[in-house]
Amino acid sequence: MNPIKAFMATLFTKTKPTKMKVDSIYNIKINAINGTPIDLSQFKGKHILFVNVASKCGFTPQYKDLQSLYDTYKDKLQIIGVPCNQFGKQEPGDANTITSFCEVNYGVSFLITEKTDVKGKHQHPLYTWLTQKINNGVKDSSVKWNFQKYLVDETGNLVDYFYSATKPESSKITKHLN
Repeated sequence: MNPIKAFMATLFTKTKPTKMKVDSIYNIKINAINGTPIDLSQFKGKHILFVNVASKCGFTPQYKDLQSLYDTYKDKLQIIGVPCNQFGKQEPGDANTITSFCEVNYGVSFLITEKTDVKGKHQHPLYTWLTQKINNGVKDSSVKWNFQKYLVDETGNLVDYFYSATKPESSKITKHLN
């Protein structure tokens, strides 16, 4: 195959993450947006809501609702925003741009991670755990778009996932926090 055809073939090939066993969610390594490692085990005893976020998406106003949810339940909930540029290239910014955008426009005070792949060949181990039943023990899923949410309970078990259209303060989520 000539090099141009080979290159074009790679552009249109969908890659699936390898099925692999990942230890407890508390052992997964991920960095905050400033590069500092986040120790997920510090959140034992709290629910964790992981949300893949983007600054140029129709769902971006959910940052406000996520902050409100965090303010209401911060004694029993940690929200972790995971910037991702895999859906419509809607998170093009670097760490400083993303941080500034979240703080200035939405007053975000919950954790934001480094920009991360949530699907595909380079899927971060966090999302390998969240999306594969072999790891989370509950169900397989795939991340469909920005602002998809994954709720983990206070003992590190996957509760469920919620598509982008589910508002952060929906009873589908809050019923697990009350």
